[in-house]
Amino acid sequence: MFKSTYLQRNLSTRQRISNIRSASTASASRPASKHTTPSSIAQPLKPSPSSSPSKATPTSTSKSIAQEIRNIAPSFTETYVAYGVCEELIKECVRVANYTIPQASDLNTEIPKNDKGEDVGIGDSWWYKELGLTPTFNTWAQISFLHMYLLTVRLRCFPAEHAPIWHQHLTDHFFQLAEDRMVLLHRLNSRMIRNKYLKDLYIQWRGLTAAYDEGLMKGDAVLAAAVWRNVCKGDENIDLQRLAEIVSYIRSVLASFDSMSDQVLGQGDVVFGDPSSEEAVVSAPSAMLAATTRPEFTKAPAKIAKKT
Repeated sequence: MFKSTYLQRNLSTRQRISNIRSASTASASRPASKHTTPSSIAQPLKPSPSSSPSKATPTSTSKSIAQEIRNIAPSFTETYVAYGVCEELIKECVRVANYTIPQASDLNTEIPKNDKGEDVGIGDSWWYKELGLTPTFNTWAQISFLHMYLLTVRLRCFPAEHAPIWHQHLTDHFFQLAEDRMVLLHRLNSRMIRNKYLKDLYIQWRGLTAAYDEGLMKGDAVLAAAVWRNVCKGDENIDLQRLAEIVSYIRSVLASFDSMSDQVLGQGDVVFGDPSSEEAVVSAPSAMLAATTRPEFTKAPAKIAKKT
């Protein structure tokens, strides 16, 4: 029974290969198809009509063959598409938290450290200039994690058979970049030490994912507490106005992702701003707070007579 099934699959595979070869021959007499995105999730557009077929080129032939392969085995090709797109998405996540350490390239110069013994760099993004965070590796990771989380929430909306591939590549790319940064900026040449840090980072990633999920479900106060613990490291002197801007920023980005199609996200066309865009929203008077301060809500409660 197993042998018969195997032979049937083998014959089916040969037939598919034959179809691919036929497609490569036929592509010389038809125009190449245009696609909205390289992702297998997206649907290809119909080829534009033409009175006379143009002469095939090696590029158009290879594209036709690639599309035939995607149609036959989408599960095999999507992982390569997801790999490339997630690489670009992660670069965008870490861009907003980027910092440099000029002394890192000079082995004879000591890297500045803070009171916790962390290497301190130079960063010029909103998170360092306005929020006042110190440009360290851990701060970089937490800001990047926050933006990774925003992408993760949107990727959960992908079809069940597609989402795990994208999640896996997203996290894999981040930890690869994190390890590279350890070597290039922080002189951590010991693989054993790097693996220890990477393990700790992964535990932090799992924990903050649960914390941010809870915040999205339970309200802005819980979400702000999660951001304060992770991104702000529990600093009691943090500017609460800026913290509120981060919470509003999270809600705003997720709202924009909600209106974004899978095809657009599958192309990696994502650019993050910063929480400064929410300053006007946070500074505006609260309609709910104003309603609760009306006279009928601020009257002193009447005394209840004691029973004798």
